[in-house]
Amino acid sequence: MAQPRFRPLRVTAYTVCTAAGIGRAATLTALDQRLSGLTRNDFGPSPLATWIGRVPGLEQCALPAQWAEWECRNNRLAWCGLVADDFADAVAAARERYGAERIAVVIGTSTASIGASEDAYRRLDPDGRYPADLRRPIVHTPHSLGDFVQHALALRGIALTVATACSSSAKVFGQAERLIRVGLADAAVVGGVDTLCGSTLFGFNSLELIASERCRPFDVARHGINIGEAAGFALLERGAEAGAWLLGYGESSDAHHMSAPHPEGVGARRAVQDALESAQLTPASIDYINLHGTASLKNDEVEARLVADLFPSRTFASSTKGWTGHTLGAAGIVEAAISLIALDNGLLPGTLNTEQLDPACGPQIRRENEQRRVQRALSFSFGFGGSNCVLALGRGDVG
Repeated sequence: MAQPRFRPLRVTAYTVCTAAGIGRAATLTALDQRLSGLTRNDFGPSPLATWIGRVPGLEQCALPAQWAEWECRNNRLAWCGLVADDFADAVAAARERYGAERIAVVIGTSTASIGASEDAYRRLDPDGRYPADLRRPIVHTPHSLGDFVQHALALRGIALTVATACSSSAKVFGQAERLIRVGLADAAVVGGVDTLCGSTLFGFNSLELIASERCRPFDVARHGINIGEAAGFALLERGAEAGAWLLGYGESSDAHHMSAPHPEGVGARRAVQDALESAQLTPASIDYINLHGTASLKNDEVEARLVADLFPSRTFASSTKGWTGHTLGAAGIVEAAISLIALDNGLLPGTLNTEQLDPACGPQIRRENEQRRVQRALSFSFGFGGSNCVLALGRGDVG
């Protein structure tokens, strides 16, 4: 039997929490006023000499008592996201419409709650066991985040965790669309959360990818990334009203190298082309591209050439990691949310901290903000191992 074809999904609610702001309004203010959330690294017992995108106050907050089993930094940040912008209330209303069993939860993360496991190993008791306060198995599993989100939202449908490095919380959109398309769900909560931890900070440092200064995406003198933490969520439903939409997506796995991109951007190019095809769009119809733009040497070079090859000069493209840092498994949802903010408000954020663009960049990549009407946007997410995803988002009556 032929599979039903892709149909756009309405984005009926969304939220984002990063070092640049908690919720959409604070994020819009930071983007508009070019206020970076990056600060000098003070995380962990032996901080690296770098800058980070740290969400303030996570150490001082705690999950509500009924969720104490899931207590850890990652799930605290997830809770911060769920209650921002009345997102949990929007999901509760959808639960009334569809039933708790018919709303899927598809969550992306690269590290889940590994920070709690790091803490447990630092504090092993004399018998070599985890300390008593961390003998909670669910916190030490890759599905800790998805399990917490499903319970916190009182949902009982399909729950999935996607872990494809930095494309994780972009790929959740595609997974959710397929679940809805084949009738396994009527709506889906998608999103992602990753928090600061030693494994990512020291792991990326061992790959010589960490910058000692604020990251400078696409700058001729860029020399590495800043790690950030973030939470973001969106509610996807069928619908006929005008508004924000997931118009299409493209995914690929080029598997060129464990951490380096394909030198000609083969997989990334395929993901872009498939996203445009599924959304029935052309490169000329795209107003804004939120680039992956990590400020690493090769990734930015390959991405810049891809954009220069495929898109007209009037297309506005930028990286927003100068505001948030690279939020790893949460990057996809963060940058999809920023793209939706651009669609909602007509604010095109430039590329913060960048002083002189690399000669590889075409006229599409911009440093300064612009204010103009935005109808169609792409959000690029390119992860380790060549795991790529591009989302096509738009506004208007497309149902």
